[in-house]
This record gives sequence, structure tokens and C-alpha cells, in this order.
Amino acid sequence: MNRQLLSYAAAAIVVAILPFVGVYPIFAMKVMCYALFACAFNLLLGYTGLLSFGHAAFLGSAAYAAGHALKVWGLPTELGLLFGMAVAAALGLVMGLLAIRRSGIYFAMITLALAQMVFFFFLQAAFTGGEDGLQRVPRGTLFGFIDLSKDLNLYYLVMAIFAIGYFIIWRTVHSPFGQVLKALRENEPRTLSLGYDVDRFKLLAFVLSAAIAGLAGATKTLVFVSATLSDATWQMSGLVILMTLIGGLGTLVGPILGAFIVVLLENKVGDFGRFLANLTGNNWFLRLGESVTIVIGLIFIICVLAFRRGIVGEWQALLQRRRGRA
Repeated sequence: MNRQLLSYAAAAIVVAILPFVGVYPIFAMKVMCYALFACAFNLLLGYTGLLSFGHAAFLGSAAYAAGHALKVWGLPTELGLLFGMAVAAALGLVMGLLAIRRSGIYFAMITLALAQMVFFFFLQAAFTGGEDGLQRVPRGTLFGFIDLSKDLNLYYLVMAIFAIGYFIIWRTVHSPFGQVLKALRENEPRTLSLGYDVDRFKLLAFVLSAAIAGLAGATKTLVFVSATLSDATWQMSGLVILMTLIGGLGTLVGPILGAFIVVLLENKVGDFGRFLANLTGNNWFLRLGESVTIVIGLIFIICVLAFRRGIVGEWQALLQRRRGRA
């Protein structure tokens, strides 16, 4: 436990000094928002065994709710974030009550269908701005005196939000409630035979995952001062699945690594293509910037074939094998 706490403290120090070593704060904040979103999804799939194809609905609903509360209602930044999180949790409660009646692929298809309904609502609703999105959302101030229009101030707020969300997930996984969720993932009939209310535990996990995903969406609105339809599309739901699988399903650190890899590819594939074009003289590499989805897909195929447990999962399995030999 002490070693784990030391590793977390070291990671926090490294993240805290990133803006001072040349890392663009907006890029780092984007990684943290998506990492929190992926961790929330991993709580549902990796530890409960429920595959949701509609998790973008919670990211998008919280983004729009927080943006509207800050821009139109003029709520303080703290209340705007909490309002977005509450909206996502309420939506998670409604979707969960409908979805947990089924399991397996039926559960996944129900969440996808409900998320598409939410997407088309955002597309047609007046307060969302339609295809233009909700723009110029004010960042405001934290506690009335910390100016969040400065990227550095906002960076440490996002870092604190991510730490709180990650701690909630960590504490949930290591609690008796989390042990029941793992039992559900491994053998639901046996868990039911032990007297646990399986549906209630599934619903609680679904709502908690939705709330933390909503916190990520509300925070993302602050970072980019906008909320758009891309936050609620089915492609975003697929992207968070990709992040989790690449990093390592059922691991606490895996979704963070997966989110970093995906965001890095989205932002740096074009630069890498230009570098290869200048190095080799082949202009074909310039097209890499227009083919980010293809590159991510190839990496996903490689991870599925070579890293069945994800990068972190395979690393942990390797360490366990070495300990067994020792």
C-alpha cells in the first residue's frame, strides 16, 4: 500500500510540473478529461462486466448542462460542474433502469439506442445550438477569486477534479461494494444465489459511472469553453471503449494510458507524418494527418492481437509470471 501511495504521489508531482517543462496545458487537460471518462467506463465494464455502447450520452449531457448553467443561468463554476454531474447521474438512473433488465449484447444495444435518442435531442434542442454547439462558455472563477480564464489556474483545477474522480473509483473498487461488482463480473448466477440484489448493484454501478463520466464532460466544457455534438456521438462511445481496451480492461491505470495514447494520436499523427515526409521525401506520409481513424484502428488491431489484456494488463501478467518463477 505504501509503495502504491508513493507511486501515486510521484505521478501527481510529474503531472503538476508538466506545464513548466513545455507541455501545452490544453493538451494535458484534454488527456485528463478523457482519462477520467475512460476510468468511469472501466468501472462499469472492467469491474462490473456491463458493456455500454452509450456512455457518450453522459459525457455530452453533462457538457451541455454545465455549459448552459454557466453561460445562460450564470451559476458559479463549482455549481455548474456539480449541475452537469447531477444531470448525467439522473440520465444514468433513467437509462440504467431500462437497460439492466437485459444482459450481454441486449444491454449494449439498449444503451446504444438510448444514447442515440439523447444525441438527436441535443441535435434539435434550441439551448444546445444544434450543429454549431454551445460556444463561448465562460470559465468564471473558482471560489470567487481564482481566475480560471488563465490556463494554468484551470490546469490545476482539472488536475484536482481528476484526482477526486480517480479516488472515488479507486475507493469503490477496493470497497465491499466493489468486491460484489467483481463477483457480478465473474459469475452473476452465483452472486445472486448468495443473496445479493444483483439489479440494485448493477444500477448503482451504472449511475456512479454515469456521474463520473458527467464530471469529465462538464470539466471538458470548461477546458474548451464549448460543448458540441461530438461529445454525444456513438463514435465517442466507441472511442472510450478503445481507450479502455488499449490501456487494459479491469485495471485502474490502463484507461489513463489508453486515453493518453488516443489523444496523442489524434493531435500528433499529422506532425509525425510531416516528419516522415521530410525525412524520406515521400509526400504520401502527409496523408497520415487525414487518416487518424485508420491509424488508431491499426493500433487497436495490434493491441488485440499482441496485448489481449491491454498494455497495463499484459505488464501486470508478466510481473506475476516472474514472481511465480521466483
